[in-house]
Amino acid sequence: MVEVREYVDKTGKSPYAVWHDRLDAMAAVKVSTVLYRLEQSNFSNTKGIGGGIFEHKINFGPGYRIYFGKDGECVVIILCGGTKKRQQQDINTAKAYWQDYKTRKCKSK
Repeated sequence: MVEVREYVDKTGKSPYAVWHDRLDAMAAVKVSTVLYRLEQSNFSNTKGIGGGIFEHKINFGPGYRIYFGKDGECVVIILCGGTKKRQQQDINTAKAYWQDYKTRKCKSK
């Protein structure tokens, strides 16, 4: 089993949750299903995109994507979501969130 957590920025907001809350009902169900599958260690449709970031592609609607990092073998940090249209911007954002997560985690030890 994998524990799935959401990245929370310095202001206490989850960029993923903000994105998810704007999805229509059907898209939200598709995305939530992906999180369930990740909890079950099912990483199909997932590829590494560099910098410790992974992209899970959802073949639905405008080509939804979920970006996450792995904190060890049993924890996944959901960073943000997006679409094919904004893919490169979303990847850059995910990399910045991942760097922030690692930096703040290191400082808290």
